[in-house]
Amino acid sequence: MQERDYLEQLRKIQTASWPAGKPTEPQYPLGERPLTEYLAHWAAISPDKPAIEFYGHTLTYAELNERSDRCAALLIKLGVHPGDRVAVFMPNCPQLHIAFYGILKAGAVHAPVSPMAKGMELSYQLKDSGASVIICFDQLLPVVREVREQTDLREVISTSLYEVRSDNPPIPVPDLIQAPKLPVTDSMDLMSALDDTPPVDLPKLELDDIAALNYTGGTTGLPKGCVHTHRDMLYTCASFLPVALGLDANRISLNFMPEFWIAGENAGLLFPVFSGTTLVLLARWDALTFMAAVQHYRVSHTGLLVDSAAEVLDHPQVGDFDLGSLQITSCVSFIKKLTKEYRRRWRELTGCTLFETSFGMTETHTCDTFTAGLQTNDFDLESAPTFVGLPVPGTLFKVCDFATGQLLALGEEGELCVSSPSLLKGYWGKPDASAEALRDGWLHTGDSGVITEKGHIRYLGRRKEMLKVNGMSVFPSELEAMLGQHPDILASAVIGRPDEQRGQSPVAFVIAKPQSGLSSESLREWCKGAMAIYKVPEVRLVDTLPMTATGKVKKQELEDWI
Repeated sequence: MQERDYLEQLRKIQTASWPAGKPTEPQYPLGERPLTEYLAHWAAISPDKPAIEFYGHTLTYAELNERSDRCAALLIKLGVHPGDRVAVFMPNCPQLHIAFYGILKAGAVHAPVSPMAKGMELSYQLKDSGASVIICFDQLLPVVREVREQTDLREVISTSLYEVRSDNPPIPVPDLIQAPKLPVTDSMDLMSALDDTPPVDLPKLELDDIAALNYTGGTTGLPKGCVHTHRDMLYTCASFLPVALGLDANRISLNFMPEFWIAGENAGLLFPVFSGTTLVLLARWDALTFMAAVQHYRVSHTGLLVDSAAEVLDHPQVGDFDLGSLQITSCVSFIKKLTKEYRRRWRELTGCTLFETSFGMTETHTCDTFTAGLQTNDFDLESAPTFVGLPVPGTLFKVCDFATGQLLALGEEGELCVSSPSLLKGYWGKPDASAEALRDGWLHTGDSGVITEKGHIRYLGRRKEMLKVNGMSVFPSELEAMLGQHPDILASAVIGRPDEQRGQSPVAFVIAKPQSGLSSESLREWCKGAMAIYKVPEVRLVDTLPMTATGKVKKQELEDWI
């Protein structure tokens, strides 16, 4: 079948499967223009509306717009030109939002770095991006000093979370906000500099200007900088928010996911400004603080890890809080998997339905599919455990043969390929890797997947992680999803080990619930009744799993555990 005919057939099938009432086209409530202009719009019509609530500290839309204008002026004064990269090295805080929009307004490129990065990791990313300026959390200055001479940094700007503390915080406050501000010696103090910098005329931004270098957070290999534009950011909002979360400007959302990570960037930095909502921002996850924040601020929407939802459900003080304001709760399955039991308990606690957020990659700005609206009779959970829903409006999927690139029929396994308006424009400074991944407008993900006869997407995992057991394909992600249905399992990760008889054997590292009494033998027996015999893994019960900063398992480290 020709690609045009294949895609037209798929469009008709997916239209027939589309949830009732969900838009089928991207929605741009203020038109197609950079998000900096969306911010200015909300600042003009709702100047006193809180843009960010941070442990009792409020930053209004007018303040966020004005402070980011000054940040842009400061960067221009320091010699930052359009296209220059500015690194941001800090945890979630209001200053990160000011820096983000200030960088964009200056025409520069936002280059976030994990605040958990050590010297070697920071040095690599600064050198790879060629960042000339860094804006950082003052407690992280020792890491910057360690590597500064190895990089092209000209200016270091620092800020303290102590400056945005509240004298009477309404919710529990983490220690990093209580840490006293460090003396400003070899850096520029951000907040003081903003006070001293008047606004200036700012460059006109175009949607196809580069806006960010978002580094891949994979578990193997050195990170690559994904080149994303203002249009990529805007489309992500316009395609995902209306179909998955809605555009109610009166909504109050909460984000604790790290905003250096592109999923956190979307949830915390982009989505609220696109829709003009108030964001309750947490510096990090804490179940008690989360519950207190939902109750105090009357949060209506939040995204969670399944692990986070489980921690709330099992928290000894959960009965002390009113979580009834929650209307929309999406979740991400990394370690723990969404199950009917978690969904039932969450609905009993909050009155709303827990559903998977989306499938996505840093290369596509993450929000490529949606499952919202597919929860009737637990349809999403009754489907294959690798179910990730339908493509968001404007995004296309196809499945091709890994070797030949030929289109495969619906229901057949092959390479999952994505075409999206938010597709990266290339890997920064890596033309060969860009050419390999981007072909004729499609991202060849290297991942295995299936498009079902009803047009739903199934994500099977990285092909390089696929195991061959007695000649048959076994996907670790599928086994992890199936193990996640066991009532006594908290988390699992599956890798392969060489096997002389079978080629490879799957090995599952499993964290059991405390006092569950789960044994390796009993779990293997359960697996024999839940999956084909060749998929049944060896079971290793462990206390912890090695994790990346973005909540993924470091599977290369697990190889040393075999």
